[in-house]
Amino acid sequence: MTSTQKWPEQGWALLQVLLVASFSQAEETVCRHRGDPENPQLYKSGDIMLGGILSFHSSWRDRQETYMKKPLPLQCTSLNFRDFQFAQAMLFAIGEINNSTDLLPGISLGYKIYDICGSIARSVGVALALANSDDVVPALPKGPCNKPAQVQAIIGETSSSPCMAIATVIGPFHIPLISHFATCACLSDKTKYPSFLRTIPSDYYQSRALAQLVKHFGWTWVGAIRSNNDYGNNGMATFTETAQQLGICLEYSVAFFRTDPADKIQNIIDVIEASTSKVIVAFLSLMDMDVLIHKLSQHNVTGHQWVGTEAWIFDSQTAAMDKQRILDGAIGLSIPKAHVTGLTEFMLDVKPLNLSGNEIFTKFWETSFNCKFKKSKSSAEVDRECTGQEDLTGVQNSFTDMSLMPIINNVYKAVYAVAHALHKLLNCNDMCNKNVKLDPFMILQHISNIRFKTKEGDEVYFNENGDPPAKYEIVNWKRRENGNVDFVTVGLYDASLPAGKQLILQDESLTWAQNSYHVPVSVCSEKCPPGTRKVLQKGKPVCCYDCVQCAEGEISNTTDSFTCVRCHPEFWSNERRDACIKKEAVFLSYEEIMGALLTAASLFGTCMTAFVAFVFFKYRKTPIVRANNSELSFLLLFSLTLCFLCSLTFIGPPSEWSCMLRHTAFGITFVLCISCVLGKTMVVLMAFRSTLPGSNAMKWFGPAQQRLSVLGFTLIQVIICILWLTISPPFPFKNFKELKDKIILECALGSAVGFWAVLGYIGLLAILCFIFAFLARKLPDNFNEAKFITFSMLIFCAVWLTFIPAYVSSPGKFSVAVEIFAILASSFGLLICIFIPKCYVILMKPEKNTKKNMMGKGGHTSL
Repeated sequence: MTSTQKWPEQGWALLQVLLVASFSQAEETVCRHRGDPENPQLYKSGDIMLGGILSFHSSWRDRQETYMKKPLPLQCTSLNFRDFQFAQAMLFAIGEINNSTDLLPGISLGYKIYDICGSIARSVGVALALANSDDVVPALPKGPCNKPAQVQAIIGETSSSPCMAIATVIGPFHIPLISHFATCACLSDKTKYPSFLRTIPSDYYQSRALAQLVKHFGWTWVGAIRSNNDYGNNGMATFTETAQQLGICLEYSVAFFRTDPADKIQNIIDVIEASTSKVIVAFLSLMDMDVLIHKLSQHNVTGHQWVGTEAWIFDSQTAAMDKQRILDGAIGLSIPKAHVTGLTEFMLDVKPLNLSGNEIFTKFWETSFNCKFKKSKSSAEVDRECTGQEDLTGVQNSFTDMSLMPIINNVYKAVYAVAHALHKLLNCNDMCNKNVKLDPFMILQHISNIRFKTKEGDEVYFNENGDPPAKYEIVNWKRRENGNVDFVTVGLYDASLPAGKQLILQDESLTWAQNSYHVPVSVCSEKCPPGTRKVLQKGKPVCCYDCVQCAEGEISNTTDSFTCVRCHPEFWSNERRDACIKKEAVFLSYEEIMGALLTAASLFGTCMTAFVAFVFFKYRKTPIVRANNSELSFLLLFSLTLCFLCSLTFIGPPSEWSCMLRHTAFGITFVLCISCVLGKTMVVLMAFRSTLPGSNAMKWFGPAQQRLSVLGFTLIQVIICILWLTISPPFPFKNFKELKDKIILECALGSAVGFWAVLGYIGLLAILCFIFAFLARKLPDNFNEAKFITFSMLIFCAVWLTFIPAYVSSPGKFSVAVEIFAILASSFGLLICIFIPKCYVILMKPEKNTKKNMMGKGGHTSL
C-alpha cells in the first residue's frame, strides 16, 4: 500500500478518536462486556453473595483452534459426581447459616456456583465474572464501571492449578479464595497469592510425611508417579528433597495428565514393568489415578506396594474401579475422618427441580437414574422418563458415597469461616449492621484471624500462610472377602509434634500388597551387615552399592556403614570384622615348645657345668686339674653356670626388672667367662715363655695378677652396664608393627649404644682371647689347653657373628630365641671344648692323669 492510500484510513481513524473523546467528556464513563457472558450453574440471591468454583465435569472435548473465527464455548464432558457433593455441602452450610439466629442474624447469604470443567482457562474467565458486576440477568450493553465485586468471597476450586490461576486474577482485588482440596505448597506463598486460604493442609507437610512413612518401612528404592500439574509437580519435588535427606532414592519419577495421549501413558506402564523397585509413591489427583488404574488393569500390573496421597487413598470410587486388585494393601495419608450432622440426609434429599439454574443437576439426575426429562409433548420418547422425585438413597454411585466426608467437611468449614468473618465485620449481636460498607480486603483480614469451632467441635483457624494445622490419618487398604475395600486407620501424623514423634504407626495391623502380612522389601541393594562397608556403584544412585568387607584391623559394628573404623593398636578385628578383640600378647614363654626346649637346654648346661665342677673338685689334686690352673677353672665354671642361668631371664613376659637384668647379666657373666678364658690363655702362653733362658715372664703373671686381670676386665663391663642403665636402660615395650594381629612383648634396648657397647666389649675380649690361644696352639704339651681354647673361641666368635644378622632379622619372640641360642651355644662351646676332654681323661683314662704323662716329650709342665 502506498503512502497516498494510507491517508484516508488514517484520517478516518483520527476522526473516530475525536468523536470518542467528545462523547466521553459529555457522558458518564460506561463499561461494555467483551466475549460471552459467564453464567453460573447454581444461583441464589442474597444480601451477601458467595462465589463457588467447582468442576462438575472432569474434562472437555478437545478441539483445534484455527484463529480464523471466534472460538466456541468449551464443551465439557465426563460428569464429576464428587464436585456435586462439594456443591451440596456449600448449599447446606449456607442454608444453616441463613436459618441461624446466632450467626449473621438478619443477613441472608446467596451464592453463584460455576462449573469450570477442570480447565485453567475457564477458571480465569469465571474468576473475572465473579469479580465484575452481576451477569445473572441479561445486562444492558453498557453500564457504569464503578460497581463493586458481585461476591465477597469464593469457595473452591478442587485442584491446585486452577486455584493458582484464580488466585492470581483475584489477588489484586483482595477477594478471599478458600479452597477445600488444593494442597500445593506453592499456594502458601503470600507474595504471589495474597488472598488465598484453604481448609486442607499444605502438601509441604504431606510430602514430608510420605517420605518419613517410606523411611519407616525401610524402603530406600522406590518409584514415583505424579500428576503433571502444580499439585503433582510441587508435591513430588518436596517429597524428593525430603527423601534424599532420609537416604531414599527414586528409581524413576514420571508424570502424566489424564488428557495425555495413550502412548505416553503406555510408556509409564512400561517403566513400571521394567523397574526393580516394589514400592510406588503416587502423587496423583483423583481423576488422574482413575485413568492410570484403568490402564494398569489392562496390563495386569500387580505386586507393587502403593503409597498414596489424600487425593485418592480413601476414595471408594477408586477402590471400586480396581477390579484387578492392583492397589490392595495400599497405604497413605488421608484427612482425618469427619462427620457433619444432617449433611448426608441433605444430599440424598436433593431434587433437581428445587434448584435455581438446575441444568447441570438435570444432567446429573438423568445420569444417576438412566432416564430423561420430557421437555414438551413433542419431545422424543425415552425408555424411562425422569420425574425429579426419584429416591437417591437406593443409588450406588460416587455422589451417594460419603467416603469423602473429610473433604466435604472442608467445604462446610470454608463457608463458615466466611460467615464468622462477616459476623465480626458487621458487628452482629442481635442483628447485623447492614450499613457497613463491605470491603473484600477487610473480609480477607478477618478471615485470616478467625478462630472458631464447628458444631461438631472441629477447631478452624489459619496460620500466617493461610493454611490450617497439618494432621493426617494413615490409611491402609484391606480387601474383604466380598471384594469391597475397608480404609483402616493404622496411624497418625501430626506435624505440630516434635521431630521423631510426628509419625505414630500400628505396624502389626497392616496388610500389604497381594494381602501379604510381611513388609515388602524395596531396596536397590541389600543392607550391608556389620563387618562390611558400602561402596557406591559407579553411575548409580547412592542407594545402589556393593558391600565390601572391612580390611584387617578395621571393623564396622552397624548396618549399612559407609566407613570402617580402625581398631585401637592393642586390639584387632575378629573374623567377621564386626568387633575389635584384644590382640594376643606374644613372648617367649615356658609353656610353648621352643621356650621349653631352651629352658631344658639351659638347665642341662647348668647341670653339666655343675657336674664338671664336681669332677674337678673331687680330682682337684690330680695332675691334670692342677696343671690347668684350678682357680681360674673353677671361676670359669662358675661364670659358665651364670651364663646358662642368665638365658632364663629372657623367657617369660618382659618386665622392667627382667629387661634390665637380662642384658646386663648376660654382658657381665660373659665378660667374666671370657676374662677367665683369656687369663687361662695368657697363663699357658706366659708359662711357655718362662721356660726360655733368661725369661722371668711368669713373675708378672702370677695368681694375683690373674685375679686382677679378671676383675679389671669384668669391672670395665660393669661400668658400661651401669652407664647404660643410668642413661637409658632397657624397658618393656609393646611392638604393634611387627605383627598385624598380635602384640609382641619385648624389651626395647633403650640406648642402642649401650647394647652394642656391651656386645662389642665381649667381642673384643673374645678376639684377644682367640689371638692369644692361636699363638699358643703349637706348644709342645700333650694336654696343651691353647688348642681347646682356640676351638672354643672359634665357636664363640662364629656363633656371635651369625647372631647379629639373625637377631636383627628375626621378628618378635624369635629374636629372643636367637639371643638365647647364641648364649647357650657359646656357653656349651666353652664348656665342651675346654673341660670335656679333661673330664674324659679324669674319668675314662685315669692312667694318663699322671705327672709323667703330663711332662710329655718336651719335659714341660703346664701350670
